[in-house]
Amino acid sequence: MSAPMTDAGEHALLRDGSMVHIRPLARSDGAALHALVDRLSEQSAYLRFFTGGLRTPHAYVDRVTGDGWPGHALVAFMGGQAMGLAEMIPDDGGRAEIGVLVDDRMHGRGLGTLLLEQLAIEADARGIAEFTATVLWENRAMMELLATAGFRVRRRFGDHEYDIGFPLACTGELVTAIEAREHTAGVASLKRVLRPWSVAVIGASRDPRTVGHRILRNLLDGGYSGAIYPVNPHTDEILGLPAFPTVSAVPGGVCLAVVATPAEAVPKVARHCAEHGVQALVVVSAGFAETGAEGVRREAELLAICRDAGMRLVGPNCLGIVNTADGLNASFLPAIPARGRLAVMSQSGAVGSALLEQAGATGLGVSSFVSAGNKADISGNDLLQYWEDDPDTSVVALYLESFGNPRKFAALARRVGARKPVVVLKSGRSDAGGRAVRSHTAAAATSDIAVDALLRRAGVVRVETVRDLLDTARLLACQPLPRGRRVAVVGNSGGPGVLAADACAACGLEVPELAAATRSALRRALGPSAAVANPVDLTADGGAAQLTEALRTVLADPGVDAVIAVYTPPFGSGAAASKAAIAAAAHGADKPVLACVVGEDSLIDDGAVQVPAYAYPEQAVTALRHAVDQAEWRGRPASPAAEPPGIRPGRARSLIEAELRCTPSGRWLDPETAHRLLGHYGIAMAETISVDGPEGAVEAAALTGLPVALKATGPALVHKSDVGGVRLDLRTAEQVRDAYRDMAAALGDAMTGAVVQRMAGAGVEIIIGALEDPRFGPLVMVGMGGIAADLLGDRVFRAAPLLDGEAGEMIRSLRCAPLLSGYRGRPPAAVPALEDQLARVSRLVADNPEIAELDLNPVIVTPRGTAAVDVRVRLAPPPPAPSPLSRALG
Repeated sequence: MSAPMTDAGEHALLRDGSMVHIRPLARSDGAALHALVDRLSEQSAYLRFFTGGLRTPHAYVDRVTGDGWPGHALVAFMGGQAMGLAEMIPDDGGRAEIGVLVDDRMHGRGLGTLLLEQLAIEADARGIAEFTATVLWENRAMMELLATAGFRVRRRFGDHEYDIGFPLACTGELVTAIEAREHTAGVASLKRVLRPWSVAVIGASRDPRTVGHRILRNLLDGGYSGAIYPVNPHTDEILGLPAFPTVSAVPGGVCLAVVATPAEAVPKVARHCAEHGVQALVVVSAGFAETGAEGVRREAELLAICRDAGMRLVGPNCLGIVNTADGLNASFLPAIPARGRLAVMSQSGAVGSALLEQAGATGLGVSSFVSAGNKADISGNDLLQYWEDDPDTSVVALYLESFGNPRKFAALARRVGARKPVVVLKSGRSDAGGRAVRSHTAAAATSDIAVDALLRRAGVVRVETVRDLLDTARLLACQPLPRGRRVAVVGNSGGPGVLAADACAACGLEVPELAAATRSALRRALGPSAAVANPVDLTADGGAAQLTEALRTVLADPGVDAVIAVYTPPFGSGAAASKAAIAAAAHGADKPVLACVVGEDSLIDDGAVQVPAYAYPEQAVTALRHAVDQAEWRGRPASPAAEPPGIRPGRARSLIEAELRCTPSGRWLDPETAHRLLGHYGIAMAETISVDGPEGAVEAAALTGLPVALKATGPALVHKSDVGGVRLDLRTAEQVRDAYRDMAAALGDAMTGAVVQRMAGAGVEIIIGALEDPRFGPLVMVGMGGIAADLLGDRVFRAAPLLDGEAGEMIRSLRCAPLLSGYRGRPPAAVPALEDQLARVSRLVADNPEIAELDLNPVIVTPRGTAAVDVRVRLAPPPPAPSPLSRALG
């Protein structure tokens, strides 16, 4: 779990979408808590304090806010009032007795559960492993809270009460229960934004050139059925609607306010909205964190106002929001977005506008759109929660420039992606920059590689361009996922068909020979001039009826998983009839059908089926490859691979803790300690003896047996071969002695010693590495090793721990993989042993986030097995990971 909250506390959402502020109890909270006690019903006071009246509760408040109280408490505020209190009093046995007090007005809204969750995080940080409580039989609300919280509750019956105990272990059931509560609260909160019952435009104007006027015009033209209120103190009417001088003058209240005023006025406007019950803001104004220090300060002030009032915030510096199902166009987009089933979030207004325009032009349309702007509050994580259950959304598309909480994003995207594909275009492919790293792995792990590993594990479809995003979204929204990688290409011209087949091969898709029965049926239907292999070529004379028949025939082939129909205008029966023929063939098909209508990006829609059409074959194939990847991800196991046999996690943990006690800031492990650590996870290493002088090297060589390798050691030595720190195939004692002396003379103080290893047999040099990314978590790498590791850059990263079968997939995806399978007559290497080695490293770093960097380079893979002949491990105290129990807003 994560570290406890600071005195400033955190904001979180309740079941109904309202917001509460939770922070550690302060002595100055006495008056607010006494007011809370005064609002308690007699029944609530009795159930909590086991006595009638309010004298005992008031005495309790004085005790917990006074000097010498031995416990720890959290208090929840809403609207300036204390609404709840949760306390724990630790004993000497790793347990703590707890109590929860909630304002009667908050019952049924999930506040007690939220306080209990946060108290568990605080307890974990203090070494408390179990909560205990005494609960009256009549206190059904508390019993229900405990029963639904997700903790494994033990009950002991007394005469009039239960003695409750529940361990604070972070079980799967607990995490699932918390995720469900977070989802319910998040959806309720976002409904205030995307499905408001009224909208005020603050800064609306009669001038058509202004942003406020365009937003108001879009709301009217979009057909929004809720109440619309222009707010402008200088006029009585705008676009036929009565205008109001302030939000407070609006009759009936405001759910959502769209703010289009100068940036310096926005905080004052936000305070006014907060005072008058506005539930959400969309701030389109620029002039915030994107402009510098003053803008950063202004944005922080705006967010603080919204959080204190419980208002959700979109932006600032954004285009606005759209929900086509409700006709809500609270944006200053230049056109009304077409209705469809694609939900879009964009951090860039320009990218978002282009996405909507092209989605409409190709017939796709959108369900809803959120321009996140500076993303001060509402982010992609929030919107994933909302779109997961949105009946109008089939595919989610996100343009991201940054992640707020990457690990939470991955968890949400994985859950949503199991039902609805999530397509991401992520900008900012920067490298590790000035990061101080000394391992091949950490140097290779650019920030974009970490992002890619995170998205791949989460099942996110990552695309490279706006066009790819729309191409892929059209296919995913309109057609079923393919069951495999086998593609049939059917068209009326040979050139585009061959281009499609070539693109398939380049993308890792198969264009197999069609079954004999399929070819015979095609020959009967198409005549002697047609090509009935794969691709199928009807020739330019092929008409619409033949196209339909050919497509239906290949769709029936059990060796085909997807079909690309290629039509080159104006041949055959013409574009309109040919597109109708493609749609007719797709009716009822359980395999994806997509089209390349050369020169045209569109959606073939006959009212019963929609087939995405692409201007060029490569577009269609790229979209299909993404669909195949999505289908394969859904078919993979979601849990990590089985624990490798023979590992000793407890001993590894003890070794790491002992090292960090001695050097709290961390260090590079000496070779002997690194070997012991890896040995606890059964990672195969070459026999290695550490030495500190030439005579010791000679003695070690005699123990291992000649010939040997001699390698210099020292904290600053990374690329030892480059500085003369490696000597191989030393066959005599004199060669060993001389090699050590020569190294010491050349390297000076950088060389603190050396290791001696028996020469490994001939094999393929592979690198296995790992690192702990502070934001994205543990990553593991495999690639071509030795001196070519950095030169060729042939390597693959994945998130750790690896899933079942993932180690093999990583190895097979390397360009050097043929070297392991008997290239040019060489004996095949022991690939299963390499997979096992990779899985063990993956589990080691997943279990121990203190392993900041790890290199095994090279790992020699022979026909008999593997051995790591060079090992480097750096330990460092990891930053606190986000707690799976925390529902705090980012």
